[in-house]
Amino acid sequence: MHKALKAISLLLSYPTEELIAGAPELKTALDADDAISREVRLLLGRLIDDLAGQDLYDAQERYVYLFDRSRSLSLNLFEHVHGESRDRGQAMVDLKTMYEDQGFEIDAKELPDYLPLFLEFLATLTTEEVDDLLAQTGHITAAIGERLRKRESVYSNAFAALGLISKAKPDQKLLKELLDGAEDDPNDLEAMDRIWEDEVVTFGGNAGDNSCGPDRLRTQMRAAARKPNDPLNTIPV
Repeated sequence: MHKALKAISLLLSYPTEELIAGAPELKTALDADDAISREVRLLLGRLIDDLAGQDLYDAQERYVYLFDRSRSLSLNLFEHVHGESRDRGQAMVDLKTMYEDQGFEIDAKELPDYLPLFLEFLATLTTEEVDDLLAQTGHITAAIGERLRKRESVYSNAFAALGLISKAKPDQKLLKELLDGAEDDPNDLEAMDRIWEDEVVTFGGNAGDNSCGPDRLRTQMRAAARKPNDPLNTIPV
């Protein structure tokens, strides 16, 4: 499981010359790991083969088109449940604190909820902890994977593999609510400019006195299920 999570983290990262050059070696390592199921190896193997056959700039352009120009495919987890609300800043603080409590250091250039970073963190945890956190984020990753599948993107393989690794099925109500949301058009640059003009999310420093950890993350990940007038919204998240 842990090697597969690390591999998915790498494959969902921005393509670099090193990643593409090392793709065959990554595939060999996954094939040699009996702890990874055949289905997961096949799914990731197809994605690895695709990346290995790509021109670097073509691979980077495709990645940006999918994940950077479409909020509905954003690899920042809290984007799907908090958007640019102030709640997202606190959620970032809590997730960053969870990393630090486990001795996991993050690169300052990435937000804590960046999925490849989150998966890299999971690869350092126990199986029980991985299962818990994958279950909490399952509706988000399933929604991204389904949208990629509809676009016939080979990147959907990474999310299908993640679904196989997770022991829990995604919350179907939360998944439906995410999939029912409108998908933005990455070709509509003016609309994308308006979307990203929202205020910048900041985090750090004043985290407050609320507890952090897996239970807190569960509350934050379920935020999408709350209606505006729901009394639960009065609870700080």
